[in-house]
Amino acid sequence: MKSRGVRALAVSPDQRFLAVSEVLAEEQPALLVCALAGSRQRRRLVAKGLPVREAVSLAFSPDGQYLAAATAPPEGHLTFWLWEKQRLMAVARIWAPGNSICQLSFSPQDNTQVCVTGNGFFKLFTYEEGTLKQINLPKGESRNYLCHTWLSEEKVLCGTDTGKLVLFETGELLWETSVKYRKPPRKLEDGTTEEYESSSDIFCELVSEDNGSQQDSLPQISAIASYSKGFACSSSPGVVLLFEKNMEKEVYKESQEIWLPQDMFSSELKQSGRQDIICICFSPSEETMVVSTNTNQLYMFTMLSTNLTKEEAAYFVYLNFSVHSASVTGLDICIWKPILATCSLDRTVRIWNYNTNTLELCKKYHEEAYTISLHPTGLFCLVGFSYKLRFISLLYDDMRVSKEFSVRKCRECSFSNGGHLFAAIDGNVIQIYSSVTFENIHNLKGHSGKIRAIKWSTNDTKFVSCDTNGAVYKWNLLTGKRESECVLKSCIYSSIALSPDAKIIFAVGSDQTLKEISESSIQLEVPAFDVVYTAVAVSHSGHMVFVGTSLGTIRAMKYPLPLKEDFNEYQAHAGAVTKMSITNDDQLLLTASEDGSIFVWQVNDKVGGIMKYEKEAEYAEEVLVVRSDMEEKSQAMLDLQLHVKELQTENDYQLRFKDICCEEKIKELEDKFAQEIDSLKTKHQDLQAEKEKQELQHQFQLSELMNKHTREMQELESDSNQKLLMKDEKYQDLHVRSQRIWEEYEKQLHNLEESKSKAVKELTEHYEEKLNEKSVLLKEAGEKMRQQLQAHEEIKKQIEEDGDEEIQEIQMKYERQLSEQKEANLQLQGEIGIMKEMLSSQLKQLEERNSIIEELRLEQQKLQGIIKSLDMDISALTTEIQEKDDTMQEKEKDICDLKKKNQELGKLKCGLECSTEELKKQIESRENDTKAMKEQIRKMERELDQFHKESIQLKLNITQLQQKLKATAREMHKERQKKQDMETLIKRFKADLHNCVSLIQDSKKMKEGVRELYTKYAQQSDSVDTEVVDTDLQQEYLRHQEYLERNLEALKKKVMKDQELHQAAHIRIVQENVSLIKEINDLRQELDATRTQVHDLQSKLKLIKKKQAIQDTTPTSELLSSPAVPRLNAERENEKIIETQQLEIQQLRDQIQKKGQVLAVQPLLDKSSSAESGKKL
Repeated sequence: MKSRGVRALAVSPDQRFLAVSEVLAEEQPALLVCALAGSRQRRRLVAKGLPVREAVSLAFSPDGQYLAAATAPPEGHLTFWLWEKQRLMAVARIWAPGNSICQLSFSPQDNTQVCVTGNGFFKLFTYEEGTLKQINLPKGESRNYLCHTWLSEEKVLCGTDTGKLVLFETGELLWETSVKYRKPPRKLEDGTTEEYESSSDIFCELVSEDNGSQQDSLPQISAIASYSKGFACSSSPGVVLLFEKNMEKEVYKESQEIWLPQDMFSSELKQSGRQDIICICFSPSEETMVVSTNTNQLYMFTMLSTNLTKEEAAYFVYLNFSVHSASVTGLDICIWKPILATCSLDRTVRIWNYNTNTLELCKKYHEEAYTISLHPTGLFCLVGFSYKLRFISLLYDDMRVSKEFSVRKCRECSFSNGGHLFAAIDGNVIQIYSSVTFENIHNLKGHSGKIRAIKWSTNDTKFVSCDTNGAVYKWNLLTGKRESECVLKSCIYSSIALSPDAKIIFAVGSDQTLKEISESSIQLEVPAFDVVYTAVAVSHSGHMVFVGTSLGTIRAMKYPLPLKEDFNEYQAHAGAVTKMSITNDDQLLLTASEDGSIFVWQVNDKVGGIMKYEKEAEYAEEVLVVRSDMEEKSQAMLDLQLHVKELQTENDYQLRFKDICCEEKIKELEDKFAQEIDSLKTKHQDLQAEKEKQELQHQFQLSELMNKHTREMQELESDSNQKLLMKDEKYQDLHVRSQRIWEEYEKQLHNLEESKSKAVKELTEHYEEKLNEKSVLLKEAGEKMRQQLQAHEEIKKQIEEDGDEEIQEIQMKYERQLSEQKEANLQLQGEIGIMKEMLSSQLKQLEERNSIIEELRLEQQKLQGIIKSLDMDISALTTEIQEKDDTMQEKEKDICDLKKKNQELGKLKCGLECSTEELKKQIESRENDTKAMKEQIRKMERELDQFHKESIQLKLNITQLQQKLKATAREMHKERQKKQDMETLIKRFKADLHNCVSLIQDSKKMKEGVRELYTKYAQQSDSVDTEVVDTDLQQEYLRHQEYLERNLEALKKKVMKDQELHQAAHIRIVQENVSLIKEINDLRQELDATRTQVHDLQSKLKLIKKKQAIQDTTPTSELLSSPAVPRLNAERENEKIIETQQLEIQQLRDQIQKKGQVLAVQPLLDKSSSAESGKKL
C-alpha cells in the first residue's frame, strides 16, 4: 500500500481500534479501521454512489460500534457507519459556506447524536430510522467555529476565531463569553523557568516582546477539551486556560493559566514559547494534560499541581524531549558512542542517544543547517551552514565552535572512518582537511554539477562522490586523482553507498532505479516500480541493501540485488527519506525524512530473530568539559559546603535558645492553669447545686400541670358526650322533614311529566291537521293545472284550423282573380298588404300565447319546488319529534339523578348544621384554651427572664474574677521585674562602693566618687519612684476604665437579648391570634354560604310549585280550538319551555357542585381543628 498521507485519525474508547483516513498512491481515498493489538484485523469502508472525497474528521461512538466521518467540502457529507459489518447506515449533506469542516464528535453518552462544526456552521444530528436528522436550526450571525467539546450529554462548548466561547444546550445558545489575548508572565520574559535554570549563560537573557505587535493581535480559540471539573482551552499562542464550573451560578470561570516553557536552546527566546497549540487531551484518570503545537512539539502538565499553584502561573514540560519541526537535512552516527547527530531546516542541531531514546544536546542557530557529520569518537562534529562550515566540540552540556571554515552552502560533509580527515563540498569541488591541524590537504576537482553525496572507504584511502549531472567518481586520496568514473547524464543522483571492500558502488537518483556500479560501468539496474529512490545504505557485512523512497517507505533487499519485486517494504515517514545510516554492528537502521521525523529500526532476519554481531559493542563514556567550567563548579561546591556548615551551627544555637525559652513558658503556663482549674472546680460545684434546686422546682411545676390537664380532659369528654346526644335528636327530626320534602318533590315531578306528555300529543295532532290541509290544497292545484292545460290545447287547435281555412279561401280567390282579373293587379296588391298585416297580428297573438304557456310552466316548477320543500319540512318535523322524545327520556333520567342528589343534599344539610354548632362550641373552648396558654406563656417568660438575669450576673462575676486574676498576675510580674532591677542596682552600687573604698587614701577622689554615687543612685531613685507612681496611677485608671466599659457592653448585650426574646414571643402570640381569627372568619363565611344555599333552594321550590299550578289551570281546549295559529308561535313556545327546563337543570347542577365542595372542605376543617386542639393540649 503506497500512502500519500493520513488526513484524520480516531481511536475507539476502549483503545482497541484505530480509524484512519488515508490517501493512497494509485487508488481512491480509503477509510480503514485497524486493530491496535492482537490480530491484524482490517476493515475498509467504501460508500457507493457518493463522490470520492477524503475524510477530514473521524469519530467513534461511545460504545465503539459506530464510526462517523466528515468529508471535505465543497461536496461535504456526514457518513454514519456500522463499521464492523462495513455497512453505511446513513448519509447527510453538509453545506459548508466557509469550505472547511474543523471537527466531528459523538455525544459522550448517546450513540446516535453527532456534532459537526466548521467555518460558518454548528450542526447537531441524530440517527433515527436510517436517517441523520438535524436537531438545531441556525440562529444569528454565522461564526467560524474552530473547535468544540462535549461538557455533558446535552451541552456542547465551541470556540471561535474571535476568541469567544459559546455554550449550546440541545442546540440553543445557553452561555457566551469572550477571552482576552494573553501576554506571557514576567517569569517567562525574565527567562527564569525552573526547568532550564542550569542552561548556558548565552541564553539567560530574554528580550521583552514587541508591545505593538502583541496589542494588535486578536485571541483565537485554537483548541479545547473538557474534563470533570470544567474545560481547558487555548486562546493565545503558548498558553492554556483552565475553566472550572461555579456551582452557585452554573457559569464557568477561569481558574488558572498554564504556559509553554521557553526553549533555552533557542536563539530567539521570545518566540520559542509562543507556539500555537492545536490539540489538547487529558489522560483517562485526568492526572495529566498533553498538548501539541504547530511546531510538532508535545508538552505535558500534571493536573495535581493545579490545586497548589492556582494563584501563580504554571508551566508545561516536554512529554519526552523536543523534536525537529522541519525537514531533517543531515544524519550521522559514530563508533565510540551510541549517539546520533541530526540537523534540520528549523536551525537546530541535536545529539540523540539511540540506546536510551533521549535527547542529550540541542542548540539553535541563526542559520539553517544543511549537513552534519560526527567524528568517530563522538566528541566533535562538522555542521555545514549557508555561509560557513563549523567544527564544533560536543561538551557535557553545550556545543562550542572550535573552528570555522569559509565554505559557503556546504550541502555535504563527512569525517573519515579514522577521524583524522574530513571532506567538505564547496559547489562542485571536494575539499579534504586534516581534523588535527585543520589544513587543506587536497582539492578534488572534476565534477561539472553540484555534488550531492560523498562516501569514504573503510581504510580511508578511497573516496566516492556523485553529482546532479549523472557522474559517479572514485578518488584515490594517496595520489589525489580520480581512479574511475561512470557518467549517466539522464539521471540526477541523490545518494550513494559503498560495499565493505569498496569495489561496488550503489547509487540512486531520479530515474527510479537502484544501480550497481563496478569497474566504471553499471552492472545492474533494479527498478523502483513507479517510485523515486532518495537514499541508500549498505550493511557492513555487505549482505543487505536498504533504500528510502520519496513516499517515505523503506525497502530492504538482499545482495546480490533481485531483478524482480523481491524485497520487504515498510511504511514509515510521511515525506521523502533524506538520510539513512547503519550502526557498525548492523543491528539498527537510522532514517530521517522531510517530515522532521527520525526512525530507529531494528534489523532482524526472516525468522524474526535479531542479527547478532561478532563482537558486542562497548561504548566509551568520556565527555568533553571546559577547564574553566570545572573550576567554577568546584569553587561553587566549596562555597556551598562552607555555607552549609555555617547554617548548621546557626541552627543548633537557635534551637537551644528556643528550647530554653519554651521550658520557661511551659512552667509559667502550668502554674496559671492549675490556679484556674481550682477556681473553675469550685464554680462548677456551686452551679451544680443550683441546677439541682431548679430541677426540683421544674418537676413540681410539671406535676401540677399534668394534674390540671387530666381534669380538663375529663370535663371536655363529658361535655362532648352531651353534645353528641343533642345532635342525634336533631338529626332524626331533620331526617323526617327531608322525607316529607322528597315526597312533595316526587308529586310535582309526576305532574310535570303528565303535562309534558299532553302538550306533546296536542302538538302532534295540530301538525297532522296542517299536513292534511296542505295535501288537499296540493291536489286542488294539480287539478287546476290539468284544466288549464286542456283549455290551452283546445285554443291552439282552433287557431290552427281557422288559419288553414282562411289560407284555402284566399288561394281560391287568387286563382279566380288571376284567371278572371289580370288587369286589376294594383287592387290585389293592396289587398295582399292588408292580409300581411292580418298575418303579423296573428303571429303576435301566437307569440303571446307561447309566453303565457312558458309562464305557466314556470309556475308549475315553482309549485313542484314548494311541494319538495314541504316534504323536507315534514321529514325535519319527524326528526325533531324523535329528538324531542330522546331529550324527554334524557330529562327523565336527569330528574331521577336530581332526586338522588337532592336526597344527598338533605343529608349534607343536616350534617352542616350539626357541624356549625360543633364548630361554635369548639371555638369557644379554643378561646378559653388560648387564654390559659397565654397565662402559662407569661409565667414561663417571667421565669426565663429570671434565669437570664441570674446567668448574666454569674458571667459578670466570672469576668470580674478573671480580670482580678490577670491584674494580680501583672502586678506579680511587675514586682518581680522591680526586684530584679533592684538587685542589679544593688550589685552595681556595691561594685561602685568597692571602687570608692579603694580611694580612701586620696580624699579628693573619695569625695568625687561619693558625689558620683549620689548623683547616679540617689537622684535616679527619686525620679524612678515618681515615674513608677505616675505609671501605677495611669494603669489603675486604665484598668478601671476597661472594667466599666466591659460592664457596659455586657449590660447592652443583655438588654438586646431581652428585647429580642420579648419581640419573638410577641410575634409568636400575634401570629397565633391571626391564625385563629382567620379560622373563625372562614367558618362564618361557610355558615353564610350554607344559609344562602338553603334560602335559594326554598325559593326555587316555591317557583316550581307556582309554575305547576299555572300549568294545571291552563285548559287544553285552547290549544285545540286554535287551528289557525301559525306554526312559528307553537315552535317558540316549545323552545321557551325547553329553555326553562335547561335553566332549572343547570341551577340544580350548580347547587350539587357547591354542596360537594362544602362536603370536601368540611372534613379537612374538622381534621385541622382537631389537630390544632391536640397541639395546644
